[in-house]
Amino acid sequence: MPQKRTRQNSEDADFELIRAINGGRPELFGELVRRYEGRLYNFGLKMCGNVQDAEDMVQDTFLNVFRYLKGFRYETRFRNWLYRIAASACIKKRRKSKFAPRREISLEDIHPAEGDKPPAELPSWASQPLDEVLNQELSRTLREAILALPENYRVVMLLRDIEGFSTAETARILGLTPANIKTRLHRARHYLRQQLQRYFDHDAQT
Repeated sequence: MPQKRTRQNSEDADFELIRAINGGRPELFGELVRRYEGRLYNFGLKMCGNVQDAEDMVQDTFLNVFRYLKGFRYETRFRNWLYRIAASACIKKRRKSKFAPRREISLEDIHPAEGDKPPAELPSWASQPLDEVLNQELSRTLREAILALPENYRVVMLLRDIEGFSTAETARILGLTPANIKTRLHRARHYLRQQLQRYFDHDAQT
């Protein structure tokens, strides 16, 4: 209940600020940026894997927010609307980036074993900053595995497991069906579990 109340208070504060900006006080837009730039940067860093691309993505996102804020509909959570813009900016930036890998894995070829159901809870590492996951070597393994995911799987996994959006919210942000989100998330988690298992198996042998 307190968490729900906190979320509602945050939404109300966002709506109040947006109404003020749209009502003739554009100088308040900086406050909106300060509320979300840190989280967007972290999202962009995990999505793009590069500081420069993450910074460019944040800038592109807020430029688009400023451009289209007049058309914001208050029945939508601002955070959901913001991440819809950010996800689109991330994918565009990733495709054009000189830092993007030449080849990503194809998760279409990775089929979880029969009976391997998606975990009901978030992975234990999802609630921690990647730099704090057990140790630096494991953190690097996890980061590389996330970046190896095809972007349409990676963005689902980040929105669900890192940013904490629900399946329904993620579906709305990305314009997909909840069933599609569940399938992509399941395959992405399966791949990450495989990579982490290989790390632990190798670590146990050394």
